[in-house]
Amino acid sequence: MKSCLGKIAKGGAWLIWISPLWVRKALGSFLGLLWLDVFRIRRQIVKENILRAFPQKSGAEAIRLGRKSLCHLGQNFVEYSFLPFMNKKNVHALVHVEGEENLRQALAAEKGVLLMTLHLGHGDLAVGSLSLLGFPMVLVSKFFKLKWLNDLWFGMREKLGTEFIPPRDSSFKLLKKLKAGKVVVIPLDQFTGPPIGVRTTFFGVETGTAMGWALMAFRSGARVVPAYTFRDAGGIHQIHLLPEVDMEPFRTGSDPGYEATQHLNHILEDIVRKHPEQWMWIHRRWKKFVVQ
Repeated sequence: MKSCLGKIAKGGAWLIWISPLWVRKALGSFLGLLWLDVFRIRRQIVKENILRAFPQKSGAEAIRLGRKSLCHLGQNFVEYSFLPFMNKKNVHALVHVEGEENLRQALAAEKGVLLMTLHLGHGDLAVGSLSLLGFPMVLVSKFFKLKWLNDLWFGMREKLGTEFIPPRDSSFKLLKKLKAGKVVVIPLDQFTGPPIGVRTTFFGVETGTAMGWALMAFRSGARVVPAYTFRDAGGIHQIHLLPEVDMEPFRTGSDPGYEATQHLNHILEDIVRKHPEQWMWIHRRWKKFVVQ
């Protein structure tokens, strides 16, 4: 039964793989409109989040922006069908990498790299593409309870060369990967409360952000490289690897973990401002930070 379902799924994925861009856009838009305008899942959260970040917008403008975001998210879902068919020969037809020298320079320090990213564009496809391009990518990701689903979902991405680590009790494993010169990918744009989160602002609004990210950089000496990806009008995924963030000035601050984390949040804000229609606004990013 599982084998039969697997073949059907791969057949459907292949049809999407060979389909023209307009078909993928149409499918993605259908899923996005279904989510936001038919089932209205987290519609109010999307609107409130956008108005927090861009208070100058009207409610109608926020909904229009949210709709674009959900349509891109729908297209991301459709383009997961690319993963079984990606290889070193066709990867350059799918992605364009800007700033590759920044990542190579950071790796040359032989301390490992913390790739600071966010839920913008198709991150999974970008990580898989960087793996195919020869970068030693390690992604922190939650695993499913069903073994067959884990085998399917993570198996097809591991074939591209990406390693995966579950987030629970992962600090020691991540430090080992960094010591081995790997590129560890951890998104920093989701809410994290106490005790592992620190009170920060995001777009000037109070929220919680994971502080362990900055502390790991201090402890390991790993280089910090901001990265993001977005889908351009032609359907190509543009991967941007920004210049390394100098973490040394924060070590001597009055509150190094907080100051570094807040600085990284400001970098993420600038990225979201460039492509707000492709950030995942459905997150509850601005939960109340409550210390027990």
